[in-house]
Amino acid sequence: MSLKPLPAHVDLPALEREVIERWKDRKVFARSVEQTRSGPAWVFYEGPPTANGKPGVHHVEARVFKDVFPRYRTMKGYHVPRKAGWDCHGLPVEIAVEKELGFSGKPDIERYGIAEFNARCRESVRRHVGEFQQMSDRMGFWLDNDDAYWTMDTSYVESVWWSLKQVYDKGLLVEDHRVTPYCPRCGTGLSDHEVAQGYETVVDPSVYVRFPVTSGPAAPYGADLLVWTTTPWTLVSNTAVAVHPDVDYVVARSPQGTFVLAEPLLTKVLGDDRVEVLDRMPGRALEHSGYRRPFELVDIPGAHFVILADYVTTEDGTGLVHQSPAFGAEDLAATRAYGMPVVNPIEPDGHFRADVPQVGGTFFKDADAGLVADLRERGLLLRQEPYEHAYPFCWRCHTALLYYALPSWYVRTTAVKDQLLAENERTAWHPETVKHGRYGDWLNNNVDWALSRDRYWGTPLPIWRNDADPSRMVCIGSLAELAALSGTTLDDPHRPFVDDVTFTRPGEEGTYR
Repeated sequence: MSLKPLPAHVDLPALEREVIERWKDRKVFARSVEQTRSGPAWVFYEGPPTANGKPGVHHVEARVFKDVFPRYRTMKGYHVPRKAGWDCHGLPVEIAVEKELGFSGKPDIERYGIAEFNARCRESVRRHVGEFQQMSDRMGFWLDNDDAYWTMDTSYVESVWWSLKQVYDKGLLVEDHRVTPYCPRCGTGLSDHEVAQGYETVVDPSVYVRFPVTSGPAAPYGADLLVWTTTPWTLVSNTAVAVHPDVDYVVARSPQGTFVLAEPLLTKVLGDDRVEVLDRMPGRALEHSGYRRPFELVDIPGAHFVILADYVTTEDGTGLVHQSPAFGAEDLAATRAYGMPVVNPIEPDGHFRADVPQVGGTFFKDADAGLVADLRERGLLLRQEPYEHAYPFCWRCHTALLYYALPSWYVRTTAVKDQLLAENERTAWHPETVKHGRYGDWLNNNVDWALSRDRYWGTPLPIWRNDADPSRMVCIGSLAELAALSGTTLDDPHRPFVDDVTFTRPGEEGTYR
């Protein structure tokens, strides 16, 4: 059967309005849900769209999928309530409001006022929710909007507090200093999932740098440790050089100089013309060998020697990995084992501290060119090559991320990995390939969830800390519990109002904040 086109005189928007109003007046959706109330339940959770802008065609596609399956199950006799939801919090909303106000970062928000800024975020959400509802009506997406959940509602915030208290009481909500993907524009860390959404292909300088050896088995040869990196800006805070304990390393003389590097990479890095191997040793023999770092722009005491690390590979580079613990999780773990300091010369806005010679005030990615030029001028650059690779950018503002040592709160998902994998085995996936493919791989390689964001418009983390003894903390599970401890009834749990609520406990010094 072929469908006849609508007559030319039909006013489509008017027809849309007539159909939509007919459905509403006759409560067609509500009646369709009610007629299967005695049937088996088929649970549907509306993954809420983020109300940070006008809906686009991709939202139409997602909502079609969300509509098809509940309709199908309803027609099969299942009872399928469909509760709407709106994701109101977070960076997407904040950045949309920053753009409206012409702001360029957190200092502008602080000057404007947190209360005023959050009020604008609330208004922005309500405005865009209306646009989403209108779009959903026009496409015939049936959803219970009258009883929708809003993540900014006080009752919803309380439900999150209750959930976090359950996690905290099980010892799975912890604070730690870890290297976290960090956006210097937004001024906050990102989760592993958020980082995965923002990779872009870039070309960075790939440099082979000489680190003159000052002690150890390679020192008598006048050799240089040959280090490869695609982040020259991190050389400013070089702390150590890592080698693999069980890989064979060589001292090799070439027309360009005498170098220490992994034997499996010798030909790839130096070629096979006029290269003479002077000595050979396992990586563990190089441990504690001293060297002269390429830049002496910041003070790093008790550092600058070779350490051992099992994560070093011989797939690329030279088999010697420069360590800058403030900017790499593996670097931080490896140098911690040797009691080395963590020195971070970069401010939270992504710029080098003003007091750092040569690069002070420079955005970290913009420092590469000058640093490489300086290495070349001082004879420490063996060679430079363009290196095309995927680099993480903020998925919201498209600023280059850096891996940054920050205090953050984590849910210890790795502690329940076996349970997660067991539940995945019990789950029926469609398509089935997801079970042991994309989702299964993610579970197998999951890292602890970086939960906290150092921002403004979101659910406050319900941890009150004692200012006299920061190790003493209380996790609050409800506003009633908070009121019982503080004597303060809080109507709006958002910042800055929640920041004003403090309490003391009998027999304890200090105030919980």
